[in-house]
Amino acid sequence: MAGDSGEKTEKATPKKRRDQRKEGNVFQSKDVVTVVSLFGSFYILKLLFPKIYETVRAFMIDFIGFAGTVTDTSQGKINEIGMMVVMAIVQTILPLLLVTGALAVVATGVQTKFLVSGKSVRPQFNRLNPISGIKKLFSLQNMVELIKSILKIIILIAVIYNIIIDDMVQVVRTMDMDITLSGAYMLQMVMTLVLRICIAFLAIAALDFLYQWWEYERKLKMSKQEVKEEFKQTEGNPEIKSRIRNIQNQRARERMMQAVPNADVVIRNPTHFAVALKYDADSYGAPIVLAKGQDELALRIVRVAEESGVAVVENPPLARGIYASTNLSQEIPQEFYGAVAEVLVYVYKMNNKME
Repeated sequence: MAGDSGEKTEKATPKKRRDQRKEGNVFQSKDVVTVVSLFGSFYILKLLFPKIYETVRAFMIDFIGFAGTVTDTSQGKINEIGMMVVMAIVQTILPLLLVTGALAVVATGVQTKFLVSGKSVRPQFNRLNPISGIKKLFSLQNMVELIKSILKIIILIAVIYNIIIDDMVQVVRTMDMDITLSGAYMLQMVMTLVLRICIAFLAIAALDFLYQWWEYERKLKMSKQEVKEEFKQTEGNPEIKSRIRNIQNQRARERMMQAVPNADVVIRNPTHFAVALKYDADSYGAPIVLAKGQDELALRIVRVAEESGVAVVENPPLARGIYASTNLSQEIPQEFYGAVAEVLVYVYKMNNKME
């Protein structure tokens, strides 16, 4: 029994998921982020390549022309050269960096629902434990990461090998081409290489996404005892709540029994059902139920009524019908008006005779 209660077989509760999210423990695949960033970066590079080419070309012309005319190396000249280099970098590299960073943020945010948590970056000194570190070396997570790394290397080598074999002759011919045509061809070859690598890595990322989801759900699983403890913390101890309900029901029954002496009549089904009715034409449009009970409680209602001088009438169908259809302090349904009126008339006549 102890082993069963400690085994994590239950799905994580919404509360545990919320708590883990607050701690920064969310599900994500880093390979998805890598593939998205790689795809986007090289696509933007392809779009911006003409602009980058013109910028680099203009920079080299200006730099060589400037270097050929400089006769001194004063601080002002050095600063001017530095600004030329910075502007060239800003115009060529900065757009790629911004796009890559934005894609990485979006790919991560979509998976984590843009969670921002400082707890995940806090130093955790338990990670410095060498024994734990050794255990992690042989964990399932590290084995999966090793297999993914090996697959990536194999795929990378295979794609590069196939492209080189297919385009070997054309690559050699680029030596006799114009530099512009040669550069355009080499760029196209690189883009083809990157596209094939991205497609292959996309398959790995999809598998990694499924694995990371499975691993995340597995780690979040709870034992039955943990579910019970969490329920106690959030909803209260079931035993205590049951005792409170019992006390509330008992007090409600006591109040109900105190109202029986005020009834006009108690209609009973000899031993199973009893309902106490009162009719006040000034306050209600129909008789109301002051008390009702079944089995032992029904006998108590009849006993209190008899001790208080309240008339008790046996009418099994009427008693069962009112008991099932009417709550305490509610007026009886219209379908029982006739039957109850006959009972009340009978009771009033009996009371008048006694008087």
